[in-house]
Amino acid sequence: MTPHTPHGIRTLHDGWTLRAGAGPVPADIAQAVVAATVPGSVHTDLLAAGLIPDPYLDENERRVSWVGQADWEYSTRFEWAPDGEDRHDLVFEGLDTVATVSLNGRVIASTRNQHRRYRVAVDEHLRAGTNELTVHFASPVKYADAQSLELGYRPHVNSHPYNAIRKSACNFGWDWGLDVATSGIWKPVSLHSWSGARLESVRPTATVDGVVNGSAGMVTVEVQIERADADGGPVTIAGSIGAPGFGPVADLGQAVAGTGATGAGPGSAGATGSVAVAAGQTTATLSIPVAEVALWWPRGFGEQPLYPLEVTVATSQVTDLWASRLGFRTVAVELEPDVDGTSFRFVVNGQPIWARGANWIPDDAFLHRVDRPRYARRLDQAEFANINLLRVWGGGVFESDDFFDLCDERGILTWQDFLFACAGYSEEEPLRGEVEAEVRDNVERLMPHASLVLWNGNNENIWGYQEWGWEKRLQGKTWGLGYYLDLLPRLVTELDPSRAYTPGSPWSGDPDIFANAVEHGSVHLWEHWNREDYPGYRDVNPRFVAEFGWQGPASWSTITRAISDDPLTPESPGMLLHQKASDGNDKLTDGLVAHLPLPDHTEDWHWAMSLTQATAIAVGISYWRSLAPKNMGTVVWQLNDCWPVTSWAAVDGDGTAKPLLYALKHVYADQLLTIQPHDGVLVAAVINDSAVAWTETLVLTRHGFDGSERASVSIEVDVPARSTRVVPIPAAVATPTNEAGELLAATLGTERAHWFFAEYRDSELAAAELSSHVTDTPTGCAVTVTAHTLVRDLTLLVDKVDASAVVSDMLVTLLPGETVTFEVTSARPLDAAELTSLRVLRTANQLVADWAR
Repeated sequence: MTPHTPHGIRTLHDGWTLRAGAGPVPADIAQAVVAATVPGSVHTDLLAAGLIPDPYLDENERRVSWVGQADWEYSTRFEWAPDGEDRHDLVFEGLDTVATVSLNGRVIASTRNQHRRYRVAVDEHLRAGTNELTVHFASPVKYADAQSLELGYRPHVNSHPYNAIRKSACNFGWDWGLDVATSGIWKPVSLHSWSGARLESVRPTATVDGVVNGSAGMVTVEVQIERADADGGPVTIAGSIGAPGFGPVADLGQAVAGTGATGAGPGSAGATGSVAVAAGQTTATLSIPVAEVALWWPRGFGEQPLYPLEVTVATSQVTDLWASRLGFRTVAVELEPDVDGTSFRFVVNGQPIWARGANWIPDDAFLHRVDRPRYARRLDQAEFANINLLRVWGGGVFESDDFFDLCDERGILTWQDFLFACAGYSEEEPLRGEVEAEVRDNVERLMPHASLVLWNGNNENIWGYQEWGWEKRLQGKTWGLGYYLDLLPRLVTELDPSRAYTPGSPWSGDPDIFANAVEHGSVHLWEHWNREDYPGYRDVNPRFVAEFGWQGPASWSTITRAISDDPLTPESPGMLLHQKASDGNDKLTDGLVAHLPLPDHTEDWHWAMSLTQATAIAVGISYWRSLAPKNMGTVVWQLNDCWPVTSWAAVDGDGTAKPLLYALKHVYADQLLTIQPHDGVLVAAVINDSAVAWTETLVLTRHGFDGSERASVSIEVDVPARSTRVVPIPAAVATPTNEAGELLAATLGTERAHWFFAEYRDSELAAAELSSHVTDTPTGCAVTVTAHTLVRDLTLLVDKVDASAVVSDMLVTLLPGETVTFEVTSARPLDAAELTSLRVLRTANQLVADWAR
């Protein structure tokens, strides 16, 4: 949770106005004075005033490109009277980005970094009565262009030199993101009034002596204080740890006092400690032993007890307080040479974790719009998909405490990239000083979070230098390697020594080994999407896949809300603007036609591409899970989107789940049964990532498409917890007599897997014959579907009926005579005929059988 303090804090969010400065500003806006929302941004203020169109819609992105090329000024007035405090500081939690701050006409700060907090002493500038505060923002586009000349060209992807400014890289556009270079006071601003001493930084590290509940724990807190009087007298730093809580705690003070939501168990008595700081001194180390602790575990491995920690500084009375929550656990990221290359695996409390991951990008192009409830909704979807790890990608931001709080509570492991992505970066001043300042700021801020298990130096930059032709373009200039191999690991060791650090993603574990070597460490696999095909995932045996992905369109309701093209086609103007990938539509088509025919109707195209995206990712993950423990994780690109766009996301820019999210739910399940080719033969891989043994009878059956049994065998399997067993399928079952008209089915308890010998388009898949009925439920309705023929990938695209409705499952394959029920959650009655229409109740059969005719 966000640290809080008892001294006087006054938010300054009211009365702000916005006006344009220099730049290509339309005449009707140049003279306007607009009411401004703080926290906020120029774009959203102009949008609220009706002065610009919504850049998320149609081709409006182009119509507002001038905003990022203009200067802007925010101003407000506030009243102040002397209050007897020794010091008064203006605190800006986030300024985006090139800002000059003035108080009563005097410049008090010049900032050049979106990723830092700023505290400015203003005692000599404050006035009794009315005070005027202004923040002038220079054009981020022009500043980045000028700095790229000043610092010297360094390679980067996309069209702007985002690597010359410390600002979210994807804010200048990405292959899934719109170009809306923002300015604004994007985080809170406040006036702090204090006396005596305040807590300048608090860095707690929770360690544990063992990896079982009841082990002894220790919290070591490194504290730095600031004194109103540099020669001030002695102070006392005190810390207290309350009983562990499970889930959200509304008031950390109550939790420390033992009156908040807590759980029984080790550590319930709490613990305290204190240390004296001599006159004039500003640093101290506080140690608080905890006799018995309950361990924090990733989701699926145990509970997530979080201990409230409160730290105070006092003279004759408490002058400042800081509070957060901690989890006791051990964590390591192991990159160890072995006979197969170099491993990459997360180990928590001594337990290896198969990472069922997804990459996380900013959830909105306008970052201030992402609040705690929105984070919670997105993490609900991550949990639905059985995700246990999120990687915060380095082209975005250091994520908020709200994000990490929620991951702490849910047991979702997180890794945070430092903010370098797909580019070379100057290692000289002034950039170097900004990098160090932002790293210190954010490591100190985020280190209390139990879910955070890895700091990572960059995204693809070392790989880029090695393989993308950067060396000759750089002509000997620095490009960031000194950050990744020296500055960043030194800062992590100094500030957060208990956490792992890797220099980059991908990373082989050794600077002398190619960064994206498949057999070493973490890899990014993009050749299959860009040039090859997704069945090729089964030809790659990586140790850990940190990025791979397949594009698909946004949900139908999102597309039709955001794009008004008439006719709406994959290549109509609005659709093309909402496809940012290079040759994206061609790659979608190339990735489809080897498996399914290319439809001519837009809704059929939408379904075909959505199905292909889900299928491609399921192929990769299910195969790599079958390689465990040689392979120890996948981090799919990507969980979420920041606007309505065709992209690799499982959840689109409106927050609607695409079929891919349901594919992830299936292949990231604790217990997965899958049929895979291993060394030229088919096997049934039984993957048991649960806490209990999986002992069942495995039934392997080859069927005709009419449901008839052609061959069958039963095998007893006993798979211990957290392990994988690979069962060869006898040739009599695995060898079809008619590849186009037969399939394999594997059943183990309630789990089912299928293997088709021929691609969709080359098979004898006939039109689906279905019967369905809809019944009302307290939360919506239930749609029960019975198959009378083989039905592949039965999916209810319920957003076409109600954009806010949610369905329990998708992508269900049924043999003749089998039945499935979809639970639909909706706040309004839904029309049964519409729900079961062929445009909503979709199958792969529609795409194949209709084309065959």
